[in-house]
Amino acid sequence: MYVLVLGALTALGAFTIDLYLPAFPVIEGDLDVSTALIQLTLTATTVGFAVGQLLVGPWTDRVGRRLPLIIATSIHVVASIGVALAPGIEWLFVFRVLQGIGAAAGGVVAMAIVRDLFGGLPLVRMLSRLSLVSGLAPILAPVIGSQLLLFMPWRGIFVFLAIYGGLALLASVFFLVETLPSARRVDLGHGTARERYRSLFSDRIFVGIAIIAGLTFSGLFAYLSSSSFLFQQVYGLDPQQFGLLFAVNSLGVVGGVQASSFLARFVGPQWILAGALTVLLLSAATIVVLDSLGAGLVGILVPLWFFIAACGFSFPCTQVLALANHGSEAGTAASLLGALNFGLAGAISPIVGLFGIDNAVPMGAIMGCTALVSIVVLWSVVRPWTVPALAR
Repeated sequence: MYVLVLGALTALGAFTIDLYLPAFPVIEGDLDVSTALIQLTLTATTVGFAVGQLLVGPWTDRVGRRLPLIIATSIHVVASIGVALAPGIEWLFVFRVLQGIGAAAGGVVAMAIVRDLFGGLPLVRMLSRLSLVSGLAPILAPVIGSQLLLFMPWRGIFVFLAIYGGLALLASVFFLVETLPSARRVDLGHGTARERYRSLFSDRIFVGIAIIAGLTFSGLFAYLSSSSFLFQQVYGLDPQQFGLLFAVNSLGVVGGVQASSFLARFVGPQWILAGALTVLLLSAATIVVLDSLGAGLVGILVPLWFFIAACGFSFPCTQVLALANHGSEAGTAASLLGALNFGLAGAISPIVGLFGIDNAVPMGAIMGCTALVSIVVLWSVVRPWTVPALAR
């Protein structure tokens, strides 16, 4: 039950961001606004999510895990109802930011609780389970959203999110116990927020891995933010076909996370990450080349599947490398990791819309650039041969 609750909390953020992706064209017509404005509602949520994580992480290190989680998730439920009732695009922006802030606690607290309880290879195993959820949820959310659109208007999606958030809140109240003892809330050398941040930012490996995690997620998010328009408006898929496409891609995430967790028993996660980043770059480049040559839908979908699978390989690696040496400030570390993920994704993904979504080249180009920069950071900042081996 404990793992199920942590998984549900981890998925809350991804569902909040991605559940309404299949409804983008519907919302665009209903509110009579441009495609760019609809994409900016997604950016608004990621900005709220990033800000919320920066607030929640240090707070959980100071007062414990449960109280911030309960308060933030309550905000999420209220904001979800607000989105469902929003009369126009302006209020939609406001409540989407609040939704992001409220959903931020789930992922941060789940990772912090796991780091409170585990270290070494057991930490890898537990984080791989959360990574499976965090990697799978953004892919499955549009599948569920597309099915919801069969029997409810787009606003009903946000009623569904309010119910989900309410159930996650009740589960947190009744099933989660506090994992951060009072004695550890003022840890010598890491007692203040400034000292915790100094500890993290002075760690070259943490900084490099956090940047790589953010860029990798941004590459995935470039796909998530543009795919609804690309596959429905350019290639003519209906919302259900679009959802099925996401379901097939989800198999890549599942396989990648599980394979990465298994390989980590024999190979350092930094080396698994190096391989995954190489596949990301090659897959993105293949999308650009094949789409430019007119290869059609199949020319996008095949390399896209490998790109998403490589993201699955990278997720548990970045989490364990970022948290392994920072048990004393796990909440702050998790919040910075998440804030960079969603902050960079919110800043980078709208660039696809600026170039137009008439083909897959802008999407593939952004994905390729994030992978290329990640490779540079891995070898120049993290320097994988310097990463200490994990304890058994």
